[in-house]
Amino acid sequence: MPECRTLLVLNRTDKDREAIIGEMAHIKGENPTAARYDASMSDNERNGHDNLILLCGNHHKMIDDQPNTYTAEKLKHIKAEHEGWIQKMTEEEIVNVTFSELDAITKYLITVQPEQDDSLVLVPPKDKINKNSLSGKTEKLITTGLMQVKQVANFIDKHLDVEFGERLKQGFVTEYKRLKNEEKLSGDELFEALFEFASNGRKEFTEMAAGLAVLTYLFEQCEVFEK
Repeated sequence: MPECRTLLVLNRTDKDREAIIGEMAHIKGENPTAARYDASMSDNERNGHDNLILLCGNHHKMIDDQPNTYTAEKLKHIKAEHEGWIQKMTEEEIVNVTFSELDAITKYLITVQPEQDDSLVLVPPKDKINKNSLSGKTEKLITTGLMQVKQVANFIDKHLDVEFGERLKQGFVTEYKRLKNEEKLSGDELFEALFEFASNGRKEFTEMAAGLAVLTYLFEQCEVFEK
């Protein structure tokens, strides 16, 4: 909500995953007795990304008790504005990404148990964007991430572990396959899930920007998304 900056997802620790203290709310209600219920929607649409919004407990209660004030249209506008603010802050921080942030992000990514995948083919990002019908919002994120792709490549080249780059790629490809095959994600939702993964659930904007830079580097390099 515009007036609320409550931290809804707490960073993971060395021993545990991130803690989600926010509550996932439906913009258009999940069942016939819920606020803003739309009978014309399918269950998949009701539980899809476009119809969900993460809120603190107080605002979740408020929007459900005041559906005439907090209409579906108003909630979609609030969600879009918040996502725009997140993207703007991430874009502003991309120039501040250093080896320190890249080290913090990639330490987690290489802990993923990889499946073997021998592909490493450079594919122009624009081709993948068009092939996978990614939105203008996602294209803008990729374009922003491209600003630091050389920094990521330099970080990998200078890493003391000569197999670091390969392990980073394999861990990323493994998560991509899991999201695609098990979670059945595609398009923007798949990219957003990979962004969350690449950022290690962190909410500091510089580290989110570092995650975006790593994701864009791997998006360009790896055999993920159709090409």
